[in-house]
Amino acid sequence: MSAMTAKAQRRQPSKPVPEKDTAPMNATAAKLLVAAGDLMIERNTTDVSLSEIAQKSGVNAALVKYHFGNKDGLLLALLARDAAAEMTNLAFVLDQPISPTEKMRRHIAGIINAYYRVPYLSRLIHLLLHQGSEATSKEVHRFFIDPLFGFVSGLLEQGVEAGEFKKVDPSLFYISLNGACDNLFYGRQMNARFLGPSGITDEVRRQYIRHMTTLFLGGLLTDKAAMPADTERSSATRT
Repeated sequence: MSAMTAKAQRRQPSKPVPEKDTAPMNATAAKLLVAAGDLMIERNTTDVSLSEIAQKSGVNAALVKYHFGNKDGLLLALLARDAAAEMTNLAFVLDQPISPTEKMRRHIAGIINAYYRVPYLSRLIHLLLHQGSEATSKEVHRFFIDPLFGFVSGLLEQGVEAGEFKKVDPSLFYISLNGACDNLFYGRQMNARFLGPSGITDEVRRQYIRHMTTLFLGGLLTDKAAMPADTERSSATRT
């Protein structure tokens, strides 16, 4: 067995992320996830150790292995927890009796708000996709990336059928929209030059929602659809 293969096997979570129709997570496991998320926010990094997470949670470090298998398993469960809330929001938006244009406007705001509410989200996704095992990457695709792409594809199709959207490639649109939203938060250090010492404030969040809405809807809408006049008005822009 090669060293790289051995490393991949060690990093592979030994406990799968639970499906959403299974029993709720127990209190000890939930405590560990809360502690991990809080530490990442406090330190502005995803580089936190299991011993630090255990100490903050007040839980024995040995229980991490029992509940999650290893650190990758814990981080995967943390992302699954945060992603579940966003998937619920997407389903709610898609089912609303509003125009595809309004749904897309809320979706753009929703992505930015999600990254703003959970500051480590962007970096955690990148960490698990690019530094985790193949099994970990597949799990991220299963419960986060694939459902998100399915939502965007379905919404674009709705908009075309309603005569509001031009026909665009859903894969390229997904990459463009999510990449632009992700970059503001993932590239914090690079963007500090433009945002100033205060970083990503609530006002920056609001400005970015307005900018992204104008940018993407401006290229997507047909003459039949009208550009929303007030991107601040919707509850989707609130944290």
